[in-house]
Amino acid sequence: KHERLTNAKALAVFSSDALSSVAYATEEILFVLMPAGMAGMSLSIPIAIAIATLLWIVGASYYQTIHAYPKGGGSYIVTKDNLGTLPGLVAAAALLTDYVLTVAVSIAAGVSALYSFYPALYPYRVYLGVAAIALITIINLRGVRESGSIFAVPTYLFIISILSMLAVGFYRHLTGTLHPITVTGAEVPITPTQAITFFFVLRGFSAGCTALTGVEAISDGIPAFKPPEADNAGKTLLVMITLLTTMFLGITFLAHQVGAVPTHEETVLSQIARAVFGEGLGHGIIQAATALILFLAANTAFSDFPRLSFFLARDRFMPRQFANLGDRLVYSNGILTLGTLASLLLIIFQGDTHHLLPLYAVGVFVAFTLSQTSMVTRWWRLRTPGWQRSIVFNAVGALSTFIVLLVILVTRFTRGAWIVAVLIPLLVLLFLSIHRHYEFVAARLSLDRFGSPPHVRRHRVIVPIGGVHRGVLHALHYARTLSPDVTAVLVDTDPEETRKVIQKWEKWGDGIRLEVLPSPYRSIIGPFLEYLDRLEAESLPQDMITVVLPQFVPARWWENLLHNQTALLLRMALIFRRGTVVTDVPYHLGLPPKYAGGKDG
Repeated sequence: KHERLTNAKALAVFSSDALSSVAYATEEILFVLMPAGMAGMSLSIPIAIAIATLLWIVGASYYQTIHAYPKGGGSYIVTKDNLGTLPGLVAAAALLTDYVLTVAVSIAAGVSALYSFYPALYPYRVYLGVAAIALITIINLRGVRESGSIFAVPTYLFIISILSMLAVGFYRHLTGTLHPITVTGAEVPITPTQAITFFFVLRGFSAGCTALTGVEAISDGIPAFKPPEADNAGKTLLVMITLLTTMFLGITFLAHQVGAVPTHEETVLSQIARAVFGEGLGHGIIQAATALILFLAANTAFSDFPRLSFFLARDRFMPRQFANLGDRLVYSNGILTLGTLASLLLIIFQGDTHHLLPLYAVGVFVAFTLSQTSMVTRWWRLRTPGWQRSIVFNAVGALSTFIVLLVILVTRFTRGAWIVAVLIPLLVLLFLSIHRHYEFVAARLSLDRFGSPPHVRRHRVIVPIGGVHRGVLHALHYARTLSPDVTAVLVDTDPEETRKVIQKWEKWGDGIRLEVLPSPYRSIIGPFLEYLDRLEAESLPQDMITVVLPQFVPARWWENLLHNQTALLLRMALIFRRGTVVTDVPYHLGLPPKYAGGKDG
C-alpha cells in the first residue's frame, strides 16, 4: 500500500488523456463552424457551455461507478457484469478502437504543437509522428515503470501554463489590451459559405465532444490509489472535471476574443498563446507543455490497450498471445499491436487531427453509454442503500451520452464516423469467432467422458526419399527406433534417376522395403498423398501412420535458397492431415573444410 498513488500523483497519471483534449477540442468546434463565417464561429461559446454541462453529467455518473466498483470499473467489466457478454464485447471493441485512436490523435496533435512553434517541421509531421509512436512503443516494451513523479512534471506544467495563459488572457481582456491576431494562411474576416442550421450547430457540438475523451480513466485505475481507494478516486475525478471544464471554457472564450482561426500550419491554442504572450518565452512554454502532455496521453493507452486485451484473452475472446507477459513483465503483444495500428492510422490520415478526430468520439460514447446503462441495471437489481440517488445520476448520464452518440453518428457519419460504426460490429464478430474456436478446442481436448487412451495396434513408419545419402540413412535409423514396420517411398519422376536410387538401395537400404510410386506428370506430392490414402483405407482405427521427413540443413541460412524445399512442401501438405504424424529428422551439414579447420564438417 505504501507504493500507491497520492491524489496529486494520481491526477497526473490518470488525467493526462482527458486534460490534453483541450488542446484540440475547441479547434475542432471552430473548424466545423468556420464555413458559416464569424457569426458561425461565435456559436463556439454556447456549444462549449453545453459540452461542459455534459462533462459534469458524465463525471457525476462515473463517480457512482467508482464507488460501485472499487477494484476498477472499466466499461468492458461493468457492461459484461450487468448487461451480459455481447454488450460487454461491444464496449470492449469500442474501447480498443478508442485506444488506437487515442495514440494516433494525441501524437498527431503533439506534433502539430511542435510545428506550430517551428513551422519548418510541418512537411515532416508524419515521420515525426511515427518516430514518436515507435519510441513510446520501445519504452513500454522495455518495461519502464512510470512513477507518479515523472508523470507529474508534464501534467502539472501543462495545467499551470494553461491556467496562467487564461489568467493573463482574461486580465488583458478586462483591461482592453488583448487584441485580435493575424493568422497566416487564413482569410479574415471569413467569407460565409454555409448557412447556420440546427444540424450545422449539432455538427459543431459533436466535434467538441472530443473534450470528453479519457474521462473514464480514473474509474479504470482505482486500485492504484491510496486507501480509501474509492473515496480518493472520486475526489480526484471531481478535481479533474473542474480543471477540464475551466480550461476548455477558458480556451474557447479566448479563441473567440483573439479571432483564432483553425489552419493546418498553426493550432488555435498556439494562436491564443501568441496573442496573450507574444512570440516569446510564454508562447514556447505553452507549446512545449502541450506537446509533452499529448505524448504522455498517448503513452497511457499503452497500458490500457494491453490490459483490456489481457482481459479479453483471459475470457477467450482474443488470441491467447495477448495474455502472455513478456520477459519485461509487460503484455508485449498488446503493446506491439497498438503501436503498429496507431502508426498505420497516422500514415493513412497523413498526421492530420481534423481527419482523425471524426473517428474518435464514436467509440468513446459507445463505451460511455454501455457503462452507464450497466450501472442503471446494477442499481435496480441490487438496490443497495442510496440506490435511488445513484440510479438517477447514471440514468441521466446514460441518456445524455446515448443522445450525443446519435448526434455524432448522424452528423459525422460521412466524415469518417462510419468507419468506427462498421469496425465495432466486425470486431465483435471476430471476438465471437475466436471464442467459438477456443470452446471447440477445449471440448475436443477434454478428458471428460474420454475413457482410456486407445491402444495402437500397428505403427507404420513411412520415409519419403529422393535419393540415397547420409541424411536419408540418418532418418531411416531414427524411423526404426519408432517401429520395425518401416517403408521407404520413392516417387518416380525420372526413370534414369530412379534406376540409380534402386541400385544404391540394394547396398544401403539395410533390408528396409522400398516402394516406388509412378508419377507420369512429375508430381511428387500428389502420388505420395494418394499412397497415404491407400494405407489409411487399409488400416484400422487403432493403427498409426508416422511420416519421417529426411532433411539436410546447411550451415548458413542463405544456402537453403540453393536447394529444393521438397520436405517443407510435404510438411505443409501433411500437417493438416488427420491421422498422420509428421516428424522432421534434420541432418546438419556443418561448414565446408576451409571454415571448419580443414576437417570434414
